[in-house]
Amino acid sequence: MYSDNYDGSVTHPHRYERTRIVDTRKTTPGLRLFEKYAVVCGGGHNHRYGLSDAVMMKENHLAALAARGIDLTGAIRHVREQVGHTTHIEVEVDSLEQIPAVLEGGADTIMLDNFSLDDTRRGVELIDGKAIVEASGNMNLERVPAVAAAGVDVISVGALTHSVRSIDLGLDWI
Repeated sequence: MYSDNYDGSVTHPHRYERTRIVDTRKTTPGLRLFEKYAVVCGGGHNHRYGLSDAVMMKENHLAALAARGIDLTGAIRHVREQVGHTTHIEVEVDSLEQIPAVLEGGADTIMLDNFSLDDTRRGVELIDGKAIVEASGNMNLERVPAVAAAGVDVISVGALTHSVRSIDLGLDWI
């Protein structure tokens, strides 16, 4: 029943540029394990399986903290103090202006969310190897090669799990 979807997930990552392509947590309810496994079988990588795999500070978290008077650098440092020393911290940014504060806070990965190609290049230059650079938002087969060429380390593609086209799969008894 769902085999054709998994086969679509297996073949889909190979169609993207040969950079580290990761999925997202946007999966079919109850089928996450299978869909994420299919991405790996197809040559992709998994971003996070669940919320406990890493700390990911997204724009809604940052807005809530800002409303309480907590700046970005302070928020990241506070989180770092609260989690184990092996816990990875990723921070989503939606503007170049946020990058210096995120670097100062000590994030492990900086996600450039919905950046233009020019801003992606500028973001990579600003980060300058001090953190892993992930690009996300509206990624497709046409956009990925240019984003990869901009120098990012990781590209997350939600379509690997939530918008996969099934392949035409049939079984015949002989």
